[in-house]
Amino acid sequence: MEAKAVGKHLRISARKARLVADEIRGYDYKEAIDILRFTNKAASGLIINLLNSAVANAIQMNESLDPSSLFVKKIYIDDGPIMKRFRPRARGRASRIRKRLSHITVVVSEIEKKAN
Repeated sequence: MEAKAVGKHLRISARKARLVADEIRGYDYKEAIDILRFTNKAASGLIINLLNSAVANAIQMNESLDPSSLFVKKIYIDDGPIMKRFRPRARGRASRIRKRLSHITVVVSEIEKKAN
């Protein structure tokens, strides 16, 4: 069983968020939360919220599910729209500032037990 959470139009560039997402891909829920808590990046707080939301969605689908049996199956970050702003420069010119947004998707799945 899979559950996912999607965060759209988050105010962080996709390149910076991918650095954090690559650290937790494949880890179980508790380990991923611990890694994110001690990661000193702005994206870690956003990804913690999305990971908690995906786990809550999984529990909503199956109430007998134990959160410790979930792991991060997929996490990917896509580019969102770019807000364009202008900054005054010397000699009456202006330069463009591009404020990048991103869409983050987290998919959690249940750890399958191997039959011996």
